[in-house]
Amino acid sequence: MNRTDRLNAILVHLQSKKKVKAQEIADRFGITLRTVYRDVKALEESGVPIIGESGIGYSVMEGYRLPPVMFTQEEAAALVLSAKLSNPLPGNSGKSHLEDALFKIKSVIRGSDKDFLDELEKSVAVEMSNLPSTEKPSYVMQQLQKAMIGKYVVKMQYQSLYKKEQVWRDIEPIGLYYYSLGWHIIAWCRLRKNYRDFRIDRICQFTITDESFAAKKHQSLQEYITQTTRKTAMQEVVVRMTKKTASYVINQKYNYGFLSEEEVNANELRMYFLTYCNEHFGRWLLTFTNAVTIEQPLALKEYMYRLLDELKEKYEGSLEMA
Repeated sequence: MNRTDRLNAILVHLQSKKKVKAQEIADRFGITLRTVYRDVKALEESGVPIIGESGIGYSVMEGYRLPPVMFTQEEAAALVLSAKLSNPLPGNSGKSHLEDALFKIKSVIRGSDKDFLDELEKSVAVEMSNLPSTEKPSYVMQQLQKAMIGKYVVKMQYQSLYKKEQVWRDIEPIGLYYYSLGWHIIAWCRLRKNYRDFRIDRICQFTITDESFAAKKHQSLQEYITQTTRKTAMQEVVVRMTKKTASYVINQKYNYGFLSEEEVNANELRMYFLTYCNEHFGRWLLTFTNAVTIEQPLALKEYMYRLLDELKEKYEGSLEMA
């Protein structure tokens, strides 16, 4: 990126937030702090009213506006692809808003780029899953977002997974987290007096109260995720897999904590994984039958023996009857 483009990009970055620290600019553009100071000074000399506060960061004076931002073909294409990926995502509460934003983007790009984007949209398709979605209507996500950002207490009726009972909870939401094919709200539960993970599709009823809570007393979402990950003991798994089988799981293996692999002989690879759950990992390995050999840990081998015993017991009787 040349300096002119970088100066324009820095100005857009400054206008995207109330306060921007010099280190944030340096990290984004891969430049030194000294270069940041020089670039900011150049923007000031060109007439941009930048306010710098020591220890706080930079801001652009309220009321100053850039001319309409022009998107490059690559930037606009990236947004189109992002929209394609997010549309099938369960609980996508912003689908219509994203489509409106894309129309606005198309209105300010060149004619040739409009043709490019139209062709791109028609030539890209995404199929996430054939499983029926159990997600709540989009307004639930929208309301929870407002409660989370506004720091309002939410009173909700929640369906317990194991006890099959509905309980009322008062929660202080700190973040939305998508994993395991569903959206979750991470919140401080006043009933349990601890952080809890609630699947949004199990929320039966909810009300956003007028009561606010102090954000400073809570972890950030990233802190929660980091702490939760550390609490869950991970263990290394080492298996030998035939090269033919390994060729079928090139992408799939990353969903199971794949780390690395090495060649054992002309027919086998040794593969290393990190996993939280022997049961989950073992059931995946079972699909490859004798094409996989577990080297460690012993606990996983023992679990596989139990699985095989269960299968044998299940089908022996039916074979005798046949």
